[in-house]
Amino acid sequence: QKSSEKKTVIQALGLDAFRLFKSRKIALFLIFSMLLGCVLQISNMWGDQFLQSFGVEYAGSFVTEYSLVFLSFSMVSEALFILSIPWFLKKFGIKKVMLMSMFAWVLRFAFFGIGDPGTGFIFLTLSMIIYGMAFDFFNISGSMFMAKESSPSIRSSAQGLFMLMTNGIGAIIGAYGSGYIVDLYSVYSDAGVIRDWPKIWFIFAIYALVVTVAFALIFKYKHDAKELGEVEH
Repeated sequence: QKSSEKKTVIQALGLDAFRLFKSRKIALFLIFSMLLGCVLQISNMWGDQFLQSFGVEYAGSFVTEYSLVFLSFSMVSEALFILSIPWFLKKFGIKKVMLMSMFAWVLRFAFFGIGDPGTGFIFLTLSMIIYGMAFDFFNISGSMFMAKESSPSIRSSAQGLFMLMTNGIGAIIGAYGSGYIVDLYSVYSDAGVIRDWPKIWFIFAIYALVVTVAFALIFKYKHDAKELGEVEH
């Protein structure tokens, strides 16, 4: 917001939003956001290698021949799900929408774990479809929460802090952590690399499930549709 008050360097850089950590509710929310942020880019990082691993057994299939095109269906899902967010937020509230997103990540990874280009093609497709709910619901509802819980003067900085915790710190931790898990279940030889993808994806699914359950039990938040509408306006 425009203001006639002279801003300090801290305020100008948006760093004053860090004082929000003094609030237990916001601090908990940001910590859980970082924990879930660890999984946001995992399927984008490893999805293509995973689908390419079916190249020998399912040679010539659409999934292996056009793996990047198949993965792009996730982006289509994202574009469609974002249209439904206002209804879901008003109907269920921020916490429940966040929980939907978190559980959608569990399904995203679990469907990868049991899917294949053959009889398991339906599970790979469902994983593409659920991605929109997993990614959009988390980012949008999280930004709405930060906007609602912060003062107008630091609202944009607060939302920036949320993005830093998720797509910044969380994504970096997730990149290194997922790399460790993938290497742990990989066998390297002169003939190439063999990875136990089902175990890898199920580990990611279990992690997302643990975060989901912990968030549901620890984070307390009451839905107020009227206040949420004011923030949207």
